[in-house]
Amino acid sequence: MTSAATTSLDRRSFDLVALGLAAVLALHAPHLPWWLSAALAPILGLRWWQRRRHRTPTPTWLKLPLLAVLLLAIVSWYGNLFGQAPGAALAVGLLVMKLLETETIRDARVGMSFACFTLMAALLFDQSLTATTAIALGLLPPLAALRSLEPGRQPPARWWLELVPGVGLLAAALPLALLAFLLLPRLNSPLWGAPNAGQQRTGLSDRMTPAGFNQLLTDESPALRVSFDGPPPPAEQRYFRAFVMGHYDGTSWIYLNPGEQSPAPIEAAQAIHYRISLEPTRQRVLPTLDVPLAAPPGASLRRNREVIADRPVNSLLDYTLSSATRYRLEPQPGGYLARWLQLPADFNPRTLELGRAWRTRYGNDDGAIVQAALALFHDGGFRYTLSPAPLGRDAMDDFLFDTHEGFCEHYASAFTVLMRAAGIPARVVTGYQGGYWNAMGGYLLVRNSDAHAWSEVWLAGRGWVRVDPTAAVRPQRISLGAAAAAGGQLPWYQSNWLQSLRNHWDIVNRWWNLSVNGFDALRQRGLLKPFGIREMDTSTLALLLAIGCVLCMAAGLAWVWRRHEPEDAARAALRRLERKLARLGVVRQAGEGPRDYLQRAAHALPAQHDRLIELMHRYLELRYAQPEPSIESLRALQRAVRDFPVVRMVK
Repeated sequence: MTSAATTSLDRRSFDLVALGLAAVLALHAPHLPWWLSAALAPILGLRWWQRRRHRTPTPTWLKLPLLAVLLLAIVSWYGNLFGQAPGAALAVGLLVMKLLETETIRDARVGMSFACFTLMAALLFDQSLTATTAIALGLLPPLAALRSLEPGRQPPARWWLELVPGVGLLAAALPLALLAFLLLPRLNSPLWGAPNAGQQRTGLSDRMTPAGFNQLLTDESPALRVSFDGPPPPAEQRYFRAFVMGHYDGTSWIYLNPGEQSPAPIEAAQAIHYRISLEPTRQRVLPTLDVPLAAPPGASLRRNREVIADRPVNSLLDYTLSSATRYRLEPQPGGYLARWLQLPADFNPRTLELGRAWRTRYGNDDGAIVQAALALFHDGGFRYTLSPAPLGRDAMDDFLFDTHEGFCEHYASAFTVLMRAAGIPARVVTGYQGGYWNAMGGYLLVRNSDAHAWSEVWLAGRGWVRVDPTAAVRPQRISLGAAAAAGGQLPWYQSNWLQSLRNHWDIVNRWWNLSVNGFDALRQRGLLKPFGIREMDTSTLALLLAIGCVLCMAAGLAWVWRRHEPEDAARAALRRLERKLARLGVVRQAGEGPRDYLQRAAHALPAQHDRLIELMHRYLELRYAQPEPSIESLRALQRAVRDFPVVRMVK
């Protein structure tokens, strides 16, 4: 008698186990350190190759050092083993290490059960429709591997047919999953919305360094979606304010929180009312269209008209605002304008000299100095590119006088330094610009690739005025976005059908975010409002959940009762032999057992006597003497029945 702890895996089952672990590694790879994925993939592949060629276990002297290296590498990278990101990395690593010792059915069952759990952990990092669908499909290999370990099962001819039953299992689980989603009592925020310091989706931060946006500007994931009370503003007015940065240390622009100061005064000509759905950013800043007039609930309006939330945005956030696109912001000089003129000493001497020269040439005409800087960018041989040359210690000098290439961060930073050098108060503003108007969905889609930086200068009588020096170099940046404005560097981005497909697919993503990711405790309590129940409490939810579970169980039992019990492999082989013997004139009688029947057939067919007696002994041993017959013995019985001749021997 054999058991799952000692029965060795056959080749098909081991292949499915390896495929299941490959699915886990692939789905977790986007948030794993690159070096960990690059190390685990060859280990998995080599173990699969070694098991198929030699069927020998991995020696302990190799497994233990690999495990120690895994633990040390994760602790060195993350600082500890606790938390969302290090925990996921450790789980994936341990799964791959488990394959090194997977030799028996019990090993495979343990590994595949843990693989299903680890796959679900990927939802902690991404809950989009695409990621959820991929994770559901990723469950198919582990389910197929577990099913291949069932005793007495006849495997299909082709390995990929092993994945088909898993689709039915997932479909059968959908009703119960829907019940749990709708009726299980929810926390005030989703469980998977816990902060993760290692992941920031928007990429905007309170520090801006030239060349720091280059990865962000090619990130096509959504950053926010905007619905307007009326038509959307034109493309040149779609500036979404995030951070206003005034401190410059010679390398980076830094946002310094002004605290609870009152917002700068504004004279607005007209207000635009809109609603923003912001993707999780793990930060407190809330992007707003141009200059907001007030802060939404749960946030405050700071001195420079930034909106700062009371807590980090760790889940999808909707907020309503009113903003002005035509205004005069702080038209009268304040006592703190001097802070917008500060520059570090001993940095960028050529840039400072150029700004002072403009002041000498144009005198008190600040507007002429602004136009001189824009003319320099427009006519001075500057080029917009997402892959600029690296800059040295005097970054602005290198950019203005040597490389002449960069993107919005370079131009906004250089322009602001020039203005300060000329004695004009200036600051850098980061946020988003542009977006795609989705007419079908009725909202503006702003992607991470729409991240942008521009400048604001203070002009007497006009207050703070937005100046976008990038538009002087590449006007297409304002109408087409950063990646499209890069021209030939990203030709795939300008494919019309690809852009249309991506932008229309976002309608589905928006529905998913609102209906699934945005389904919180408040929406759950109002679930039965259409039926006259204004708000559900926990007891009502529990009662509905219990009723739903009972109905699902009743439906499952009814389906099982109506379904014929499938034959195991040994019984199926006997049925095939019975059909062959019936063609030879030996029909099994009602109530006749397999031993009596095959003995009678052996007497009736003396030419096949020995073969039938051998088949009888094989069948009885597999059917009654072993709790879990091996796949090899079942296949041997099937081959013997297949080769049994159906031609009557003539004496």
